[in-house]
Amino acid sequence: MKCKKCSSPLEVHRLCRRVRMRCTGCKKEYQIHEVAQDLDAETEKLLEKYTAIIYD
Repeated sequence: MKCKKCSSPLEVHRLCRRVRMRCTGCKKEYQIHEVAQDLDAETEKLLEKYTAIIYD
């Protein structure tokens, strides 16, 4: 997945009860629902281990 702002790769970023996608370049954070339509199979697999990520 790529950042919508700078096109750098996004990574799963977890802090306590929050799970976000964070850009490895510009460090912009996206809530999961903001990038849900663009999730690839690898990212979906990583996110499967977290509960209630859409509503945090």
